[in-house]
Amino acid sequence: MKKPFYLSTAIAYTSSKPHIGNVYEAILADSICRYKRNQGFDVYFQTGTDEHGQKIQLKAQEKGVDPQAWVDSVANQIKDIYKLMNVNYDKFVRTTDKEHEKQVALAFDKLLKKGDIYKGNYEGWYCVSCESFFTEKDLVDGCCPDCGRKVAKEKQEAYFLRLAPYQERLVNYIKEHPEFIQPESRRNEMLNNFLKDPLPDLCVSRTSYTWGVKVISDSKHVIYVWIDALLNYLTGLGYDLASDSNSEMMNKYWPADVHLIGKDILRFHTIYWPIILMALDLPLPKQVFGHPWILMNHGKMSKSKGNVIFADDLVDLFGVDAVRYYVLHEIPFAQDGNITYELVTERNNSDLANILGNLVNRTIVMGHKYFGGKINKMPVTLNETNELILAINKAKEAYFGHMDKFKVADAIDDVLDLLRRANKYIDETTPWALAKDEAKADTLMEVLYSLNESIRAAAILLENIMPETSKEIFRQLNLGLISYADLEYGKVSSYTLNDAKVLFKRLDVNKDVLDKVLAKETKKEEVKEEAKEAKPLIGIEDFDKIELVVGKIMEAKLHPNAKKLLVFKVNIGTETRQIVSGIAKFYKPEDLVGKKVCVVKNLKPIKLRGEESHGMLLCASNSDDSKLELLNIESLEPGDIIC
Repeated sequence: MKKPFYLSTAIAYTSSKPHIGNVYEAILADSICRYKRNQGFDVYFQTGTDEHGQKIQLKAQEKGVDPQAWVDSVANQIKDIYKLMNVNYDKFVRTTDKEHEKQVALAFDKLLKKGDIYKGNYEGWYCVSCESFFTEKDLVDGCCPDCGRKVAKEKQEAYFLRLAPYQERLVNYIKEHPEFIQPESRRNEMLNNFLKDPLPDLCVSRTSYTWGVKVISDSKHVIYVWIDALLNYLTGLGYDLASDSNSEMMNKYWPADVHLIGKDILRFHTIYWPIILMALDLPLPKQVFGHPWILMNHGKMSKSKGNVIFADDLVDLFGVDAVRYYVLHEIPFAQDGNITYELVTERNNSDLANILGNLVNRTIVMGHKYFGGKINKMPVTLNETNELILAINKAKEAYFGHMDKFKVADAIDDVLDLLRRANKYIDETTPWALAKDEAKADTLMEVLYSLNESIRAAAILLENIMPETSKEIFRQLNLGLISYADLEYGKVSSYTLNDAKVLFKRLDVNKDVLDKVLAKETKKEEVKEEAKEAKPLIGIEDFDKIELVVGKIMEAKLHPNAKKLLVFKVNIGTETRQIVSGIAKFYKPEDLVGKKVCVVKNLKPIKLRGEESHGMLLCASNSDDSKLELLNIESLEPGDIIC
């Protein structure tokens, strides 16, 4: 009977399309689950979407659609991206699933009746984005400590979950089970930063919005989205509070072997979630693994900063397996990793095209050239062959050790070491020279057989990293053996090779990547322009809403994250504002200092690529935007009103 293995990811929030940093977690989970399946485990891999909350309700209102229609659209987008990235989950949970909503309401009601939840009043700093309350000391520079956005002071009636009765029990559990929170640095963070002082009770309901699961006995209250979201790990298994017995899936797979989550939500999963489970009289998951982030140019990805890369855009440039390889190899076990188009190109060329692709291609080509594609197993006579066999065994042992600890990047390095050794083996044995001497035909056969065996071993180990590449290698080898049980050298008696095919092409970073990225961004802008509708006629009352004043440009510089934008400090009489304008194509910043311009004063502040812009500079342009001029003011002073 196969041993069960249950892995869950955090469920993706449906506020918008996920970027590659969000999708990384699903790829990592898929890699681990493929590894476990190949080991013979009965794997259950669950992921899904978090679809309730104030931010979702506001986003739907902004788009002019029903919240359900909005989350349906984003959930389908996420499923499509997971399918594109070869993420093979067993269950996709949505928190708007009716059975999930039912169990969330029942769980809340059970804790309320037990006295673990009580009604009170809450006043504090509230972050809409995180849907969390914070105390004054929690704030960082007056902003949310988790996402950095602005918070607002709110007071509302709310329900609270008692944490104090369970805190000592939780601390003892963490200390007695060092494997519960991984990596170790995350465990120390929870114990030293959050659990050393008494925990305040957790606010677990909201009345400021309606898009969520209602409290059964008090329908004006919506259940806190984190309780709603966390319970997916149970409801996906058929957890049923209305039944006297657990479902077959619950009995088989709970407690989960690992919750795979981002390090930013570790507190929710290692403090609040265990306490909820204790209050529900359920065992805790065996492990919570807080993985690091993918950074863009060493900064956290954020749509508001304009520094995100999407998985499907990367796939268009590099292919699915190259993207999977990059994110799995470049994100260390306990440290953040970095991504740029240039770095992905470099890794594609060095690791995939040179080390892996070149080895496979020239080995298959030589097999056809020297033996018509028929390669037989031969006795080992060369010291170099023995060293290659040792490299296969070493890679296999190290790979298993790292994968068992979820050190996927290190496991990939183990395979790379084997591939490098196989490339060195070619240089040492010089098969092209052996082919010139008929007396050395057997030695040449030994060399090519050994190369095929090393490639076969690497393809088996890489299957959970790059499944399509592994599949293509086995097609070229004309084999179907991809089990870890088949890793032993000499397992294949002979090879009848198929045709060679290049696995990864070398890419020119400018021509093949950056130029295409620029062209795509330009096309998007053109589509936006074409989609603009003709503006309707307005009355004088509409025009009166616009406050136009004279401004004097005091400073001007290029935007640090956008070549098309300039960042200005503009004196408008009453104050000096920062205004960002997309006119870098037409003006040098130093040429604009001192100029007096027309400013829309009462325009709502926004952020453009991470820089706040409060106002607008008026310009004139021709029909094709090839010419543009700032509207200049000659004799008036900053703050003077423009009629």
